[in-house]
Amino acid sequence: MPRRRPGAVRAARRLGERRLPDWARDFPPIDRLSLETSAAIRFAEHSGAGEHLRPGGTARFLRSYRAFLRRPGRTLRLIASQCPACPGCQYDDVAVVRDALGDVMRLLPPRARTELREVLTVVDTEFRRRTLPDPDPAHWTDWIGRPYAWWHRRLYEGE
Repeated sequence: MPRRRPGAVRAARRLGERRLPDWARDFPPIDRLSLETSAAIRFAEHSGAGEHLRPGGTARFLRSYRAFLRRPGRTLRLIASQCPACPGCQYDDVAVVRDALGDVMRLLPPRARTELREVLTVVDTEFRRRTLPDPDPAHWTDWIGRPYAWWHRRLYEGE
């Protein structure tokens, strides 16, 4: 059986992984993430490929998501943004913040994606536990019938 060349083995192992520039490693790590994952996130943020990606945005999104869960009370209700079309105000709604974290996760290389997914799984579990599902099926889909993600199908204040 023919042997694969070492370069081919290394290339197959790095499939999906890209070499990160040195500047991406110059920043401190994002809370509860490794330096490599933080660098991959910063590189993705600076590429500007996603709607929600801005430099430093992922760290703010994680802080915002955790801050929502630190609110007092046994059960929490989501708070809708006063101005959902505004690029800054839309992130007052924690469901939009979770959408942004999902967008970041999709742009990451496999290892970084797995690490961010593990962090989000812990926070999502707490989010599910402390929020109530919306019982009205009319709020489960958008205007053309596509189902919303599970974090959008939670009760908001005033409902």
